[in-house]
Parts: sequence; C-alpha cells; structure tokens
Amino acid sequence: MSSSNAVTESANFTELLCGTGRPAVGTMEERARAEDPALLKTMLEQMVLVRRFEEKAAEMYTLGKIGGFCHLYIGQEAVAVGALSATNPDDYIFTSYREHGHALVRGMDPGEIMAELCGKRSGVSKGKGGSMHLFDKGRSFMGGHGIVGGQIPLAAGTAFSAKYLKQPRVTLCFFGEAAVNIGSFHETLNLAALWKLPVIFICENNRFGMGTPIERASSLYELSQKACAYNMARTWVDGMDVLSVRETLKEAVDRARKNSAPTLIEARTYRFMGHSMSDPSHGHYRTKVEVEEQRRHDPIKLLSAAMEAIGLVDQAYLDEVDQRVRETVEESVAFTERSEEPDASEVYTDVYVD
Repeated sequence: MSSSNAVTESANFTELLCGTGRPAVGTMEERARAEDPALLKTMLEQMVLVRRFEEKAAEMYTLGKIGGFCHLYIGQEAVAVGALSATNPDDYIFTSYREHGHALVRGMDPGEIMAELCGKRSGVSKGKGGSMHLFDKGRSFMGGHGIVGGQIPLAAGTAFSAKYLKQPRVTLCFFGEAAVNIGSFHETLNLAALWKLPVIFICENNRFGMGTPIERASSLYELSQKACAYNMARTWVDGMDVLSVRETLKEAVDRARKNSAPTLIEARTYRFMGHSMSDPSHGHYRTKVEVEEQRRHDPIKLLSAAMEAIGLVDQAYLDEVDQRVRETVEESVAFTERSEEPDASEVYTDVYVD
C-alpha cells in the first residue's frame, strides 16, 4: 500500500486488525472444537498468567519495586502463546524488550522472573538484566534485547548454527513493527533467504512504535510484504486470535524444520497499555475510545468464549483458573520479597561467557 493510501483512521485500522487476516477455516468455536481440549486449557491458562503477571508488574513498578524500563505485554498474549505452542522445547527463542510474556509461556519460573524485574539475586539473570534482559539458556530462551531489532541478526546466527550442526532446531524471533525499518532487519532477511536458514521472523505489529502510529512511520502498511524483496515465505495473521496464530506458526515451523526455509509473519495485535510504564496507559497519541474498542477483541475473552460455546469450560472453571493464577503471581511477589540483592562484586562477573 502506498503512502497515499496509508491507513489514517483508527476505525479502518481496527477493521484490518481484527479481520481474519490469514484466512481461518470456520469460526473460532469450530476451530476450538478441532483442537485438543487439554491444549486449549493450557493456552488459556498461559494467557491469563501473562495478563495477571503483567498487571502485578505494573503495580510493583508503581510501588518503586521495579526500576528502569518496564514494557508490558497486556493485550498481545495470543501471539506468544499461539506461537510457542507450535515449537519444541529446544527451539531457540529471541524477543525484544517486551518479553515477560514469552518468558512465562516458555516455562520460566514466575518467581525468578519477578525477582529479575526487581533486581534480585534469585532472578533469571541474577538481578543484573532487569525487565528487558530475561535469559534462560537451559530453555533456549536467548533473551529480551533492549536495542530495537538487535536480536534479529542474532536469531539468524542460531539458525545458521542449527543448520551447520545438522540439528532439527528452529529459531523464532519476535520484534515490534518499528524494527522492520532498520538496516539489520533487511540484511538479516536477505541472508536468511540466501542461506535458507530455519528461522521464523515474527513481527508483533501493535500499531504504535512508542507513540508513533504505523501510518506515520511506514510507507507500506502490510509489513509482511517486506519478505517479497527476499523471495521469502510470508503471511499476516490476526494476532488477537490465538488459534490462528498457532495454525500459522505450525506451518512456518514445519517449513523451517523440514525444508530449512525462513518465514516472515506479521501478527496484527494491540497493546492495551502504553509503550512502557513511563508512558500513560493510553498516552496522548490515541483515545480511550480506541483502546476500549480494541478491548472488545481481548484474546483471552475470545478464547474463553469459544471454549464456553463448545461446552469445554464454564464460568466456574474460568474463575478457578483466574484464582489459581492470581495465587501463583502472589507467590512470585513473596519469593521476590524474600530474595536478596546481588553483591556489588557481581558487577564483574558474567561479562564474558566461558
């Protein structure tokens, strides 16, 4: 889409954002009926965990327990949950600084994540990484990265390594829409296509690069088309529909694992909070009406409604899940409060990897 035809009205963006995107076969209820019930319950609980954890992180930040930057994932839960449900435990995961949700879905301990946000020694990065730098080598979670797009070439590196060593491992690389306009994005996609690397680039298009709407920053609206320049498979998907995300990723992961071929996926989603905790919840760049309109497409509500419609869960079950998750999050805070801060000598450790 040329700049002259760029989306300028919130309503138009909403229509595109919440449309089917990648054509889905049947309604969400019909697609839910075809999935494993246990998997659906797991995905629902994971999304609720991310939501409640992030809400508590916002509270901890407000209380001064979390310092520095803190970027919340509220509203985007379906992307991480749907995408990671299609991976193997040893597949590599790279993310940007908005990575708490991905870390939780990957199976990292909520207490250790919360401790990291608060700079405690028991945190996943020993309290030295904070909100933007969660790492877990044992889970092949290669971290959140504070530099916009900094993780993109690194993802090509692990994909190259897996191919070189003949390992059936796929790399998933998450980033925001603002990263597609930087040089390393294009350089990496070119090499990934040229060398046929098993890597999937997932652009979480939440419409705003900090406070700048995409129509003011990109001459091309359908960002997945960027892959056309590199002869790479591409698609876009409704990032508020966890089942569509899962189905899209299953195909891309299969392509990468069997054919060592990369894919660019644009997941159109929406963050309900501001860019970070230093940004008001709605900011001065969007209206409350717009945010409330997007909340009608809350990914948690969409999945729970579909599961209720097919008789898989009822309100009592949903309430029980929410209560269980809230208890888990409170336990993560208690763990954090009991944890010690790192010793000053730790500033000299982990500078280089042995």
